[in-house]
Amino acid sequence: MDRETLLALSKDDLVTLILAQHAQIQVLTARITALEAKLNTPPKNPRNSSLPPSKGQKTNLPKRAKKPRRGRPGVTRALAERPDTIIEATLATCPHCAHALGPADQPDIHAYDHIDLPPLSPVITRINRHRGVCPCCQKRVAAPAPEGFAPRSPFGPGLCALIIHLHVTQAIGFQRLAQLMAEVFGVTISEGAIANILARAEMPLLAAAAPIAAAVRASPVVGSDETSARVGGKTWWQWVLLSSTAICHVITQTRAASVVTAFLDGARPDVWVADRYGGQLGHGAVRQMCLAHLLRDAKYAIEEGCAVFAPGFRWLLLRAMAIGKRRDQLKDSTLAHYRTELEKRLDRLLSGPEPKLAAARRLFRAMRRDRDDLFRFVTRRDVPATNNACERALRPSVIFRKVTGGFRAEWGAKVYAAAASLIATGRLHGLTALASIKAALAGEKVIRVG
Repeated sequence: MDRETLLALSKDDLVTLILAQHAQIQVLTARITALEAKLNTPPKNPRNSSLPPSKGQKTNLPKRAKKPRRGRPGVTRALAERPDTIIEATLATCPHCAHALGPADQPDIHAYDHIDLPPLSPVITRINRHRGVCPCCQKRVAAPAPEGFAPRSPFGPGLCALIIHLHVTQAIGFQRLAQLMAEVFGVTISEGAIANILARAEMPLLAAAAPIAAAVRASPVVGSDETSARVGGKTWWQWVLLSSTAICHVITQTRAASVVTAFLDGARPDVWVADRYGGQLGHGAVRQMCLAHLLRDAKYAIEEGCAVFAPGFRWLLLRAMAIGKRRDQLKDSTLAHYRTELEKRLDRLLSGPEPKLAAARRLFRAMRRDRDDLFRFVTRRDVPATNNACERALRPSVIFRKVTGGFRAEWGAKVYAAAASLIATGRLHGLTALASIKAALAGEKVIRVG
């Protein structure tokens, strides 16, 4: 508004304009104050918050001076116990004087292994089912298919298990998997055929995963975590629920607590190990909070400027985790004494004044509310201090999502979740991923859980 326009306004209009501008200035001033306060808070990263490692960015390492190389005894590869072929390399004559040499002149042996792969090619079995007309009844007859060679898909169980293994564990998409099978194994297979193999594997994999889910439900201690998944171009959620003997994956549309409620189907574990996400609350008789998440929250509060509560709380968590690592070496009475000591130290921290900074204040209030869920693991040896096992179980799925982009259809997500459950549980019992998949496709109960 120019000067002439302002001079033309009446006194009442000027007062109205000034009041309106004053109100606007107050709104903008409050917004500037809020933005400045936000700028002064430390940035959140995977080390001081619950952000996943994939959201962080590694800093450049400083240039280090080269350390002097220290000598050490050489280490060679152990020789194979049963080599397939042995070649005896001997000299017929001396290379220096041409004197004839025999075996007795060469008693010393320098043995080493040469390891290579033979040409990889598929084993193709042709089945000729003879058919004809019975000369007695004049009806057409046909020989039955040999056992294990039904006239369905041309791909056998070993090849199907390998394709599922490469897709699930190595995150190889259909296009690259078809190319790999052709170039490495000499098997011509289309993306559609790969999809059909996975679709046919749905029922046996789900059947093999059912006892794994039952074992988790029956466990007294259950850990859980969740991460996002992509199904049909939409964001879904992948949950992992595990015990010491079984790991179960579930991919569903929601992140709500109803997923866990439906999975447990009336079961109620003694202890539920999880982070502070609301969907993880109320599923067990009691809860053990993940101390790793709390450590990151305490670190963020320290970076924000808290100098009293957050440093003391962080030290207390580290102390508790150090005790937890030595539980196998300590008596029950000693662990009970340690837990009492930790509780007293926590009492002193929480009896102090409430922190003024936002992050520390939120953590302080949460610990006042949930303090009973901090140190259950100290006296209960089967309870872990963190749910890091869940995060490790989900990490391959995060890599799969980033590499492949997710699943085109819901059935693909179900197949992946069942296969991931089977493979992870099999590894707990000393089975390879390929062995677990082969057993599931054959309907064998190799993995006994519960």
